[in-house]
Amino acid sequence: MNETYEGPFSLLQMFWGSITARPLRCFLSVMAIAIQVILVLMIVGLTSGVVSEWGKRVEGVGADILVQPPNSSIFFAFSSAVMPESLGDQIAQVSSVDEVAPTVILTEPKSLVIVYGIDYQRFNALSKGFIFREGRPFEGPDEVIADDVIAQTRHLHVGSKVTLLNHEFTVSGIVAHGKGARFFIPIRTAQEIAGAEKRVSMFYVRSKGDTEATRAQLAKLFPQYSIRSLAEYVSLMNSSNLPQLRPFTRTMVALGIVISFLVVLLNMHTMVMERTREIGILKALGFSRFDVVRMLLTETFILALFGTGLGIGLTFLTQVILKETKPDLPVLITTAWILSATALALVGATAGALYPAFRAATYDPVVALAYE
Repeated sequence: MNETYEGPFSLLQMFWGSITARPLRCFLSVMAIAIQVILVLMIVGLTSGVVSEWGKRVEGVGADILVQPPNSSIFFAFSSAVMPESLGDQIAQVSSVDEVAPTVILTEPKSLVIVYGIDYQRFNALSKGFIFREGRPFEGPDEVIADDVIAQTRHLHVGSKVTLLNHEFTVSGIVAHGKGARFFIPIRTAQEIAGAEKRVSMFYVRSKGDTEATRAQLAKLFPQYSIRSLAEYVSLMNSSNLPQLRPFTRTMVALGIVISFLVVLLNMHTMVMERTREIGILKALGFSRFDVVRMLLTETFILALFGTGLGIGLTFLTQVILKETKPDLPVLITTAWILSATALALVGATAGALYPAFRAATYDPVVALAYE
């Protein structure tokens, strides 16, 4: 008799019987686990996606060296226009330097969108230049160039009015994304808005070939400034390399595990109480304590797999929806984090089921059979 109940077919039958008898409770367990998976993947995916995409945009400017103020943040949104613009002419005189582009970095406070104040000719010369989808470069102080991602998000076209930094601009052109900022305005206008006359936030520098030698030469000539190669900067723009993001990510992951643990614990505890008589019958038929624990943990494991699969599916669905509705908000979902989220979901659910399972295993069959 015992062998019949220990077979996988009988365990599967009991599992489906438990689901059909308690569909709402099982659904809540699956949804709790799915929410944990979604929370982990979306939080990590958003931070990784935004950081990675920003690194690619900086790389797309065409420079290979960044000259910034001392102790400056790698997040340009926190940059201030404190460097003298005349420093650009000194940098340009270095024999191994090919192009220098002074840049004022401003952040739109309402949407946290980065705006570059640029000298169009010098900035455009860093790479193959802007690729215009429509329109032309700005010519007046109140004109702005938008990239195609922000234009799609905000439904902008040439001639559209847009308010940035409490200043109204007219869109003169829309360009392919990947040149650092989402919006580009004349450098003089940016300096006026920032109250930083003849000052800039940073310099994009392109060397004539030997990047490291040029960087070392600039570091020697201007020791008071932070001078990084673009390769170094891009390597830093990885969510795993940013200590500022680690506590946030870990907190969100821990929160997801706690949610899963508590919901599974509550559901399994209630389910075990409801199945006291059933467990008593199984023990009377020969089930050992190990058999009871195995049965309940197997049920939880299967529910956790369903919840994990549902969570991963909903995460990818959310990624597709965001790509269409908010293309400026990239989500990067990696295989490593899918496996991590799956492992965390299974661990959280199993931990939540352990106490109810071991409690059920200690039931005296005589007392359990008398339970109403």
